[in-house]
Amino acid sequence: MEELTHAVWAGRQELTGQLTAPLLAQRFAAEQAQRQAPCPRCGREVEARAVPLRPVETRVGKVEVARPYCDCVPCRHGFAPLAAALGLAEGRKQFALQRAAARLTTEVPYETARDLFAELTGMSLGTERLPTVPTAVAEGLSGLDVAPPRAAIAAQIAAVAAGKRRRPVLVMALDGAYVPLRPETAGGGRPGRKHHRAKRARWQGEWPEAKGFRCYRVAGERIVHLRSWQQVQNQEEVFAALEQVKTAGLIPAERVRLWVLADGAAWIWERLTPLFPTARQILAYYHCAQYLHRVAALQYSEDSEQAQEWVEALLARLFVGEVARVLRDLPHLQPTSDAAAAALANLQAYLVTHRHRLPTGSQRRGG
Repeated sequence: MEELTHAVWAGRQELTGQLTAPLLAQRFAAEQAQRQAPCPRCGREVEARAVPLRPVETRVGKVEVARPYCDCVPCRHGFAPLAAALGLAEGRKQFALQRAAARLTTEVPYETARDLFAELTGMSLGTERLPTVPTAVAEGLSGLDVAPPRAAIAAQIAAVAAGKRRRPVLVMALDGAYVPLRPETAGGGRPGRKHHRAKRARWQGEWPEAKGFRCYRVAGERIVHLRSWQQVQNQEEVFAALEQVKTAGLIPAERVRLWVLADGAAWIWERLTPLFPTARQILAYYHCAQYLHRVAALQYSEDSEQAQEWVEALLARLFVGEVARVLRDLPHLQPTSDAAAAALANLQAYLVTHRHRLPTGSQRRGG
């Protein structure tokens, strides 16, 4: 039975694809016999010049679609009326397969998604093609489109706040990260034999910054994700998305203790403060640690035990709220080089600028 069912399973795509073709011909006989149609751009009646076969890949296998093709010469637009009637995707993989690929790639790594896609659908989709599917699906979506409903967020907050004296803590974190992208020119080719790796187009990767924000509530030692939005976008776009979220009431500032968490970039705080004037501000702990490590690497040898101890001691003091004492002690450190002196001055200016955003004991006790 195992061998028999495996043989049927292996050939299922060919069998079901052959069954689909006559059903398509029966249901869309009029469209397949159509020999003229109005141009979608200019409205002229255009004669069909040919009836080519277009292979498409569906959940039931490969199907050859005979479709009349019209070419409007005045407006230089080609179209197939049957393709619109069938709702065909532009590529060979049809929408049901694209949905399956999009779901897989958002849950598991690309290599795993590739293997699962082939096993579950009987179709192949390479790891280079897979990332383009969720990108195409997400194109045009806004932060509101991917956000949970306002009622769902309110229900979560109400459930946490029930029976508690203090409002729950809601954190909104903003950050960015550089991500590798292939430029559009990567899809081109070079002269030479096809399918030879050495003859593929030469291109250099790009590293744009993906900016975004994430909202989560604090539940003891855990953080519970509420919503997030990350895109390759500029400062204006990320704050436009954030303002949309605020206007839609998806950040219930009146029902929570709202905290905003970000690094030391001035543009973030300049935009965040007027947008959320009552929110408490916290400087990202690891971003602060980078400044300390930079001073230690220049003041002492980078991998020395002394450098590590100095960083850990200052981080501990800052963590318990001794910002004022640290600022009094830093000028007593004698720089060992001009570079160390510059890094030390930069650290002092950084701590002075963000001293009101460094954590305190009362904030930690407040959750």
